[in-house]
Amino acid sequence: MRHSSHLESHRLHKAGWLRAAVLGANDGLISTAGLVVGMAAAGAELRTLLLTAAAGLTAGAFSMAAGEYVSVSSQADVERADRATEARELAERPDFELQELTEIYRRRGLRPELAAQVARELTDHDPLDTHLRDELGITGHNEARPLQAALASAGSFVAGALVPIVIVLLYRGPSLTALLIGVTLLMLAALGALAARLGGAPALRGAVRVLFWGALAMAASALIGQLFGTAPPA
Repeated sequence: MRHSSHLESHRLHKAGWLRAAVLGANDGLISTAGLVVGMAAAGAELRTLLLTAAAGLTAGAFSMAAGEYVSVSSQADVERADRATEARELAERPDFELQELTEIYRRRGLRPELAAQVARELTDHDPLDTHLRDELGITGHNEARPLQAALASAGSFVAGALVPIVIVLLYRGPSLTALLIGVTLLMLAALGALAARLGGAPALRGAVRVLFWGALAMAASALIGQLFGTAPPA
């Protein structure tokens, strides 16, 4: 008798690092390009542009890493506290916890007898893991990982911030501001589309929503540079 295997590919396990990586890349690209665009629109010289971009990259990368680490660490603290509470409840009131689990399965559609049987068998197998998953929604896929989120966010921020720096280093012609804005928007659209595809959403939707905010940021930066600059815009 032949047996066939069915493999399913889910994206939930990517949610943590994907969110941090996409956020970091978008922030690195928009914030650094915005700084450079503002300074270029104000007529700043090459040395000033590079210094501004480098400072923005360094500060932004550390800020993103620290922010992600603190935020996700707080989530991890909550998960640890919930785990300890649930373990204590299981030790002190096992009958109540079994009844609670039975009620959860009954509300999900199981017959009362079947819900009680499932609750007993899963409790015999691994009571803490069962309650964390079915009562609190804590699983291995969505477990908070502070260091992973911090590294993904900081690394992707640096990758995004390098784009405007490379443009400033390589381009010596006129209309630097327009070039920076154009390349930044193009890269943002690509990042938005890629993130949407990785997350299982339409690529166009992802590109449009990132483009909107990116274009708004670039326009505001260029306007501020032109209004408050002391030299003709680049």
